[in-house]
Amino acid sequence: MRPVKAAFLGAFVGTATFAQQQPLSAIDWLDELVAVPIAQPAGQPREPDIADSAAAPSVDVMPLETASADAVGLLPSSTTGLPTSLWTVSHTSDLTEALSRIPAEPLPALQALYYTLLLTEADAPADAGTSTRFLTARVDALIEFGAIDPARALIERAGPQTPALFDTWLDLALLTGDEDEACKSLRQAPALSKSYAARIYCTARNGDWPTAALTYETAVGLDSLSETDAVLLGLFLDPEMIEVTALPTPPREMTPLTFRLFEAAGSPYPTNRLPRAFAMADLRDTAGWRTEIEAAERLSRTSALPANRLLGLYTDRKPAASGGVWDRVRAVQALEAALDANAPDKIANSLPRAWKLMRSRGLYTSFAQLFANPLRAHELPPGAQALSFAITLLSEDYEQARDMLATPDREQEFLIGLTMGIPDLAKARTGQEQAIARGFDASRPGRDQAALIRDGKIGEAILRAANQLERARDGNPRLLADALATLRFLGLEDTARRAALQVLILGKT
Repeated sequence: MRPVKAAFLGAFVGTATFAQQQPLSAIDWLDELVAVPIAQPAGQPREPDIADSAAAPSVDVMPLETASADAVGLLPSSTTGLPTSLWTVSHTSDLTEALSRIPAEPLPALQALYYTLLLTEADAPADAGTSTRFLTARVDALIEFGAIDPARALIERAGPQTPALFDTWLDLALLTGDEDEACKSLRQAPALSKSYAARIYCTARNGDWPTAALTYETAVGLDSLSETDAVLLGLFLDPEMIEVTALPTPPREMTPLTFRLFEAAGSPYPTNRLPRAFAMADLRDTAGWRTEIEAAERLSRTSALPANRLLGLYTDRKPAASGGVWDRVRAVQALEAALDANAPDKIANSLPRAWKLMRSRGLYTSFAQLFANPLRAHELPPGAQALSFAITLLSEDYEQARDMLATPDREQEFLIGLTMGIPDLAKARTGQEQAIARGFDASRPGRDQAALIRDGKIGEAILRAANQLERARDGNPRLLADALATLRFLGLEDTARRAALQVLILGKT
């Protein structure tokens, strides 16, 4: 049995009739938990059940009937507040299509919502059958974010010893360097995978080199290996040939096994040229400091890695070079030192540069999680105070920004109203601000999701609204207003507030 390596304090979402949003944490697969306070939606006086502990419960892994694998989740309905009928009425094809539309780097508020939906435990779509298509689509979405641990935990919860799930399970284990368990399963049941390459690799990993060599010769004879894998597996089985054998050209589509075989041949392939999930391989303490930082930054942009893990890497030692990642390391270390020294002038001098460099890498949410609270503890000059105000609005403690400015301007007053869920249309000047004010003033869901909600397709409606909001960020005001109205109608008040704040702030700071 394997315990789930991830923990959400609370991912509480729901409709106006069955739940209200409660604390939704950032992803915490490794070493920290960040609780995000959630505003209570209007008309929801009752409190839903809340877990007694933020610790992740151990999950017993047992094979499930294939038909029920699509219902597997890491967050039970009692924790999320979502109904178990979340997906039931929707068609699997519609849900998988909606999941495929999730952008690679969503708006941070929507990123948290997507994680909740992907990990919730709910009944499978009525037409799911035995194909595990819905579970696979959820796992694929997590992999796209680089969230390897939760994707792997979902498969293990469903029971990975099935041909439909095994190859993905092995791929995820290869990325984290923890493939022994999967290889043991494959040795005991070779039919789990149709991949000769996987069988050969795992047989060798299990210590049965003669059988691995025999299987390799058979696969080569049957032309069942790609040219690249044939060369790399040959070198894996006979390392002495590495010095006299030319390595193959890396394939256009790298698999985790081929990636590991290149590594075993002494020619690791840079993960920055590969999908985000491969960045996990650089966190195994086998890469240099710079490579590890860059991988952590890439994963932090989708909350697949907690902010404190990134900060730990930034402050691990003093950089010996300059430019690129080292400029960010120096800037963060300078801000940390200024905060530790309780020196407002130094904080004011170091903050703009650190923010600019981190924001340029899409790390604004991580930065806000790390520094919003420490910054609020200091009286800063007006310019730095205004920036601290904006950073606080991007954090889970955005409501604390209300009293930070002595004389807020019109735009800042609009943002303050938004933190309370009552943005003032009279103070709205831009099309975005006007659309947001209309969205928060609406009492009905957006027109594009109204029919889905009426038909009971709640999960699909949430996915569609989130996708619509992503598309409307830089464009259609009507879509923006409708998406926010739908989220609020469904009880996702905090998500709507944070998303609206992020839409406004990230385009200007």
